[in-house]
Amino acid sequence: MRTFFALAGIATLVVAWFGPLAHLAHEAFFGHMVMHMLNVAVAAPLLSLSVAGSPVDPARKHPLVFAALPASVVELIIVWTWHAPVPHHFARHSLAGLVTEQGMFLLAGVWVWLSAFGGQNGNAAKEELAAASVSDSAAWTSGSEQRGSRRGAGVIGLLLTSMHMTLLGALLALAQRPLYGHHDGFAGMTALQDQQLGGAVMLLVGGIAYLAGGVWLALDLTREKHA
Repeated sequence: MRTFFALAGIATLVVAWFGPLAHLAHEAFFGHMVMHMLNVAVAAPLLSLSVAGSPVDPARKHPLVFAALPASVVELIIVWTWHAPVPHHFARHSLAGLVTEQGMFLLAGVWVWLSAFGGQNGNAAKEELAAASVSDSAAWTSGSEQRGSRRGAGVIGLLLTSMHMTLLGALLALAQRPLYGHHDGFAGMTALQDQQLGGAVMLLVGGIAYLAGGVWLALDLTREKHA
């Protein structure tokens, strides 16, 4: 599955960055939003799941850096800042702006997903304890509590991200006037219709993807507690 996740994540990035979508992102707000969602809600979780819990998982070596709650707050700031009119204008009309914006979205997304699913998962923790010849029940209990704490924070981080993406998507989709007055519509749409379509993409794809990740992690945590 790790190989599948990695290949699917890379394929998603190729589509997002090197296909016609990158050009469409300069012309249409909804194209810009589709590229955003491919980075943070498709490629980021796939790439993160391909390494989470593995020997190359950076969250295992740097657990304080890959903490879900701080990562989710930073992603919130990044996403909302880039959707303000001036930064958005820079990203829509500049290749450097688009690369910077979408690159930050991707890195922030990987940070959140890897913080939630990475670190010592159940199997990895058991292998490390066995390799170290640890048989003390207190050590097993402590390790289980640490994993539970990380996963609990991961659930909160993913649900927080789902909430703020749902809120931003709803604001864009339900707005009664264009928030980006410096942009025209696309392919016969008005600027407002283009914006509303982009907001719907964020609301559905972003909100659902992070919600699903949080629910999945919560169910996994529940199963582990009852194991």
